[in-house]
Amino acid sequence: MCGIIGYFGDKDPKNVILDGLKKLEYRGYDSAGVCILDDGKFSRFRAEGKLSNLEEKVKDKQFNGHIGIGHTRWATHGVPSERNAHPHKVSGVSIVHNGIIENYQSIKKELLANGAKIESETDSELIAHLLSIALEDTKDLETAVEQVLPKLKGAFSIVALWEEEPNKMVAFKDGPPLVLGVGEKEILVASDITAIVSHTKDVVFLEDKEVVIVNGTDYKILDPRGNEIHKKIEHIDWNPEAAEKQGYDTYMLKEIFEQPRAVAQALEPHIDIENQVIQLQGALGPDVSAEEINKRLAQVERIFVVACGTSYYAGMVAEYMIEKMTRLPVEIEFASEFRYREPVLPPKSLVIVISQSGETADTLASLRMAKEQGAEIMSICNVRSSSIDREADYHLYMRAEAEIGVASTKALTCTLAVINVLSATLAKIKGRLARDEEVALIQKLQQIPAEMEKVLVHDKFFSEAANSLKRYKGFLYIGRGLSFPVALEGALKLKELAYLHAEGYAAGEMKHGPIALIDQDMAIVVIAPKDDVYEKTISNLEEVRARGGQVIAIGSGEDEVLKDLSLHYLSIPEGDWRTNPILALVPLQLMSYHVASSLGLDVDQPRNLAKSVTVE
Repeated sequence: MCGIIGYFGDKDPKNVILDGLKKLEYRGYDSAGVCILDDGKFSRFRAEGKLSNLEEKVKDKQFNGHIGIGHTRWATHGVPSERNAHPHKVSGVSIVHNGIIENYQSIKKELLANGAKIESETDSELIAHLLSIALEDTKDLETAVEQVLPKLKGAFSIVALWEEEPNKMVAFKDGPPLVLGVGEKEILVASDITAIVSHTKDVVFLEDKEVVIVNGTDYKILDPRGNEIHKKIEHIDWNPEAAEKQGYDTYMLKEIFEQPRAVAQALEPHIDIENQVIQLQGALGPDVSAEEINKRLAQVERIFVVACGTSYYAGMVAEYMIEKMTRLPVEIEFASEFRYREPVLPPKSLVIVISQSGETADTLASLRMAKEQGAEIMSICNVRSSSIDREADYHLYMRAEAEIGVASTKALTCTLAVINVLSATLAKIKGRLARDEEVALIQKLQQIPAEMEKVLVHDKFFSEAANSLKRYKGFLYIGRGLSFPVALEGALKLKELAYLHAEGYAAGEMKHGPIALIDQDMAIVVIAPKDDVYEKTISNLEEVRARGGQVIAIGSGEDEVLKDLSLHYLSIPEGDWRTNPILALVPLQLMSYHVASSLGLDVDQPRNLAKSVTVE
């Protein structure tokens, strides 16, 4: 996701900002830019592509100011281009933005009606316009931010400058992280600690809807009501391993928080943002067009999905989603069973094999058996040129980059992102995805990274609740429809990491046996977003509640019904039924992580487990 850095101090702001942007490259980006005070005006430089392109533009430029902002952008609204790159500048107001403004269409419509000249395709530029309008009356950047903040809906972190107040920098957030760095003669604001730790190790973590006003080397922080608050400065003591983990305690927690960027990266090849088209780009190699891929896939009449462990649960999501969207029959199979049960593969069958490593022994053997029967093979892997990738006919990639933690997190959510693209493509081929539905789905897929950052806020809840959660004698995870495989994965994560008894069930099956286990010592984790089986899930939950089950619920938005039934209620953004599993997985990962951590266990390398199962 986008990277932000802001600086005020006695060092050369160009060097500090460019250094910070280099530290933020790991987040992924397609363009970069800086805006630095020079002769009383903010001078802006932007470039598409690698940071080196921006560095080339400013290498001979000397700035005599002491304040500036920088940004690395990952495209959501608008194609990667210099015009869409940050910072955005309107009438002396310059801003950088990470996240997504969900109500940008209504804001844009109002701005255009009032004569605004909008130069980019982004939602971010609109923030600069709103601040510029507010400043016409307030003449004060702090007050303007206070007026604009309630108008923005979505997930965002923003840093703003105004030429009329050249010593002032205002930053605010609602969702994506912002951290304040407090140095001896300098103040920094950034997306994460990596961008500022070489300058100061004294930091303040900002919470949602807090506003920080930097005025010279002084700062103040306002709470959501506008009252000044005093927050503790924390000292970050990083060793080399912590630096590699980018400040997180473990690789797994780092990888959980990398998911917004990873999912955006997984989707990027397959969504033509400019033309609003979904396509399987490169699935048959770089020289084969999407049209040729579609022509071959049009012959498919039956699909088998084969995988192990967490990838199997991703396959279950694929089964539900592909059948519903295409009406093609789909079967999900454990690779360890599929290879031995002599399955019948009819002509025109497509076998989809899912393996993060691309080396999973049972999955590889299943692939080879299916090829012997004449089936075409589609692989979904994280490792290019792995055995499974090399032997498949079609190649899709998770693009999650290295995942060090044994328990899969970002590889799974990236797989579900790819499955969304695959399902939509097959539906288009079968004539079951209307053009307006395709555009609506693209918009929802583009919002997922920002929505995931909203859900990551639950980290604080589970960190605090872990000591009480670990005391339960067992955990039952329940869900219906696409939430059923999510429940199974949630239970698996707790077993893998915390070594506690946990089981996943289809919610409608509880009365057929498992309900006998329920009492006040049993935690019930229910996944119940508002979808077509929501009412049924609520009915099942009523039965659980009546028997004393302690309910932890994951639902959509402000669900008062679910809140009333639950001991703890955690909200994910209201979304499309196809993207709900991606968002619902995040709090389950955080829960397992923090319960295991509270037990003093090694979450990166759980006992008896290996990252890649390359033997039977």
